[in-house]
Amino acid sequence: MPTPFRHTEPLPPKAATGRVAEVYAQAARDFGISEPAPFVALSSAPALVAPAWALMRESLLAGPGDRTGKEVAAFGVSQANKCRFCVDAHTMLLHATGDHALAERLAGGLEPADERHARVLDWARRTRVPGAAREPHPFPPEEAPGYLGTVLAFHFINRVVSSLVTETLLPAGAQRLRPVRSLAGRSLSRTVRRTAVPGASLPLLDDPGRGPAWAAGTPVGPAYAALSSAAPMGAGLLDADDQDLVRATLRDWDGSHPPRTPDPFPDRRERPGARLALLVALAPYRITDADVAAWRRPEHTDHCLVHLVAYGAFAAVDRVETALTAPTARPAPRETS
Repeated sequence: MPTPFRHTEPLPPKAATGRVAEVYAQAARDFGISEPAPFVALSSAPALVAPAWALMRESLLAGPGDRTGKEVAAFGVSQANKCRFCVDAHTMLLHATGDHALAERLAGGLEPADERHARVLDWARRTRVPGAAREPHPFPPEEAPGYLGTVLAFHFINRVVSSLVTETLLPAGAQRLRPVRSLAGRSLSRTVRRTAVPGASLPLLDDPGRGPAWAAGTPVGPAYAALSSAAPMGAGLLDADDQDLVRATLRDWDGSHPPRTPDPFPDRRERPGARLALLVALAPYRITDADVAAWRRPEHTDHCLVHLVAYGAFAAVDRVETALTAPTARPAPRETS
C-alpha cells in the first residue's frame, strides 16, 4: 500500500501510546485531523512530537490574532520554503475559516484582495530571509506571540514535511481541484471556527522553560522553549566538525534557495551527516534516497533520522528567530554643541 512518508516507516497512529497518543487525540479535537502527517512523521522520535504540536497549537490555533490572518501567514511561510504539501493544506484550511474567495485567490497565484492580508502574506514570505521581516509588523504588538509563533512553527514543520512526507496531501493530488479542496475545508470548518483554549498542550511538555521575550506571558513561550530544547538533540549524531560546519553555514545564510549547480552542499560520500542536516535546513525538498542512504548505517534507525531532520530544521528556525526578533538598531543621538 502506498505511504505518504519518505525515508521512514512510522507506526500507525492507532498503535501510538503515551504522549504521542495524547497529541493525536488533542489534534483530532482541536485541529480536526486525527492523524496529521507532520506529527506522524515525527512519531519515530516521540520526544519531538509534543513540543512541535504545542508550538503550532498555541500559536496558530489558540494564540492571539485571528485564525484567517495566521493561516495566511502559514501559507506565506510554506510558499517561501517551497513546501507544496503545506501550501495545499493551508489553502484548504482557509476554506475552513469561511474565506473561500481568499483561499482561491492564493491557490490561483494571486495576492489577497484585503490589504491587511496582503501585508501579512508579504511579511510571512520575507521571514525566510534573516532580518528582512523584522519591522514593521503587519499586526498589533499584542498579537505578536500568535503570528511569530505561527511562522516559526511552520519554518520547522515545512522542513520536516519536505524531508519526510510526500507532496501528495490527498490521494492522486485531488487537493489541486477546487471543488475538492473547498469540500475538504468545509469538513473542518466547525473545528477551525471553535475557540481553542490557550495552554491546553502545555501538560504534554516535560518542564518547559519560559521561552523568548516576544512570547512572554503566553503559552507560546513554553511551547517554543520545549521545541528549542528537544530539536537540537540530533546534533549528537554529527561529529564536532560537522556541527561547526552547520553552524557556520546557517550563520552566513541569506535566506536564498541554494543553486543546483554547482552543488553547494558537502559531498555525501565524505560528510553525509552534514550534507543531510544542511539540506534539511536550506532545501529539504532536494533530499534524495541517495542522501539518506549515504548517511544511514545499521545503527541509524528511523528514530535517529527524525532527530537529525529536527536538528537541521531547528537550526534554520533559530537563525530566522534570532534575526526576526532582534531589536532594530537605532541611530545614536546627535551631539549638540
